[in-house]
Amino acid sequence: MAEAGCEVWFYHLERTSLDAALPELLEKTLTRGWRALVRPGDLERVEHLDGWLWSYREDSFLPHGPEGEPQASRQPILIATGPENLNQADVLFLIDGAEAGDVSTYKRCVLLFDGRDEAALGEARRRWTEFKAAGYAVSYWRQGESGGWRKEA
Repeated sequence: MAEAGCEVWFYHLERTSLDAALPELLEKTLTRGWRALVRPGDLERVEHLDGWLWSYREDSFLPHGPEGEPQASRQPILIATGPENLNQADVLFLIDGAEAGDVSTYKRCVLLFDGRDEAALGEARRRWTEFKAAGYAVSYWRQGESGGWRKEA
């Protein structure tokens, strides 16, 4: 049975790209005083996100670093492909179909998936079923027409 503290949230991206949605969600995470681990599917995406989170908005940046750099464990947001929670993150963000591994040590696990991609939709449905069967509290978030997120399940 799952650890009671971890919630698993699914974010269905339809109107917004991952590059637009992820920084917003990371900002909310930091505002709560939480740390984040972003787990993409490959190293190429780590490099992309590392650059993007420094420059996604002219008046702001998100304090972060990629795996393998000195002091990675001290980063409020760490971008890493491995299964370890190197920065003692409270929230695990899974993108590009990255494997979840053991999520019981996190307060929240957030899966972002492209709602326009049939394969990604199918994978999200499979993972929903797995997390639910394992006893995790799961929620489904969809972007409304005004751009805000609303909980649908």
